[in-house]
Amino acid sequence: MKKLIVFDLDGTLLNTIADLAEATNYALQRCGYPTHDTDAYRYFVGNGINKLFERALPETERNEINIFRIRSFFIPYYNIHNADLSRPYPGIPHVLETLQAEGISLAVASNKYQEATEKLIRHYFPQIGFVRIFGQREGVPTKPDPSIVFEIMQAAGASPEDTAYIGDSCVDMQTGQNAGVETIGASWGFRPRTELEAYRPAFIADTPEELLAYLINECSPEN
Repeated sequence: MKKLIVFDLDGTLLNTIADLAEATNYALQRCGYPTHDTDAYRYFVGNGINKLFERALPETERNEINIFRIRSFFIPYYNIHNADLSRPYPGIPHVLETLQAEGISLAVASNKYQEATEKLIRHYFPQIGFVRIFGQREGVPTKPDPSIVFEIMQAAGASPEDTAYIGDSCVDMQTGQNAGVETIGASWGFRPRTELEAYRPAFIADTPEELLAYLINECSPEN
């Protein structure tokens, strides 16, 4: 029986890759660096935006000064344009609404910076009463450190046994496992299924419909 389900954001709830690529390419161009195809960003994201910028920069230019320069252009642009092309994955709103109706607490744990995380969740899922919406915050370690999941569990009054964590990348698999909670892979996201399989999560869902069926059968308070 699960009382709390924690979701990753990028690649799990929302397909944000086009807007992330557009904003990073804009910042790279402003700083005189080459840009990348959108698909390349599937492997750049996942560890917070500073790591995104580091990976997007040419190898010889990866230093704190240049990361800060990219960030200074990225943040204002992305704050305006982060919902231009991003959309919930088909079926995700139904998953959230159904779980909420079942009385299961829902939360978001993302490495996207807090302002954008909260804006996107409020924009696309206004009908969902998430117990917490957490992105990357000053003084809180990024995933795969489990601190963010521990904080959510405390707020929800849930134990590790009561909790499931869902994400689309190796970072997410490590996060859930580091927190000692049931860890579930979402293969429709940014990374290949084989990346999830390497961490042997409790379950890998290939569609939101499969995820919902698993959660209702395994995590419903009635079971």
